[in-house]
Amino acid sequence: MGKPNSKATLKEYCLRKLGKPVLEVNVSDDQIDDAIDYTLQKFNEFHYDGIERVYLKHQFTQAEIDAARADSVVSAGPPEFKEMQNFLVVPEWVISVDNIFSFTDKGTANMFDIRYQIRLNDLYDFTSTQFYHYYMIQQHLSMIDFMLEHFKPIRYNRAGNRLYIDMDWRTDIHAGEFMIFECQRATDPSSYTKIFNELWVKDYATSMIKKYWGTNLTKYQNVQLPGGITMNGEMIYNNAIDELKKYDEELRTTYELPPLDMIG
Repeated sequence: MGKPNSKATLKEYCLRKLGKPVLEVNVSDDQIDDAIDYTLQKFNEFHYDGIERVYLKHQFTQAEIDAARADSVVSAGPPEFKEMQNFLVVPEWVISVDNIFSFTDKGTANMFDIRYQIRLNDLYDFTSTQFYHYYMIQQHLSMIDFMLEHFKPIRYNRAGNRLYIDMDWRTDIHAGEFMIFECQRATDPSSYTKIFNELWVKDYATSMIKKYWGTNLTKYQNVQLPGGITMNGEMIYNNAIDELKKYDEELRTTYELPPLDMIG
């Protein structure tokens, strides 16, 4: 199948590209699975199509709030040290957590509320204010709203899937209230099957399988196959290494998003 849309069809595509069935590709099924899994993991880590922005909604329970208020002893001492358990366990496919947003009712803000005063002076005369200027001001006001009302320091540990929220868990949140999390999620190939047909994925997976093939053949140097063919495992391995270096550089220079401080 020229356009793989699953792990199985990608596997067959890579093997055909390496010469199957004309040549016997000496790799095990587990090695092929490892090669494809590694390729997809690298795709999720660095390719701009490997992640997507999502907004996750979570409703807090009293049990979560009580647990976040509690302390755990991290060092019995002396001196003794304790750490707050102010974290939520997020799904493992979350790569990063960028922002959090709590729900508030801005419609009840009184005239002495700072947001009300900012907006009151925003469009003092709508007839003389251009829409572009209004739009730009709204963008800045949205950021001010976030800083004044929503900003709460967060720390995300991906290894443990823990999102620490450094807020006052006694007053800032109550049972039954919601919070929105702006996250980056790894795209799931089983849902986004076009990933299997990405040029970079097909090329990199093929080279990874070739690397395993070359590694296996180096165990048996100068073995002559039926028909007088001699397989050179070292050459296959070195070719695979050169290809992987090229594809790694292509991934980081062409398909990786630039750091945030370089955007703008």
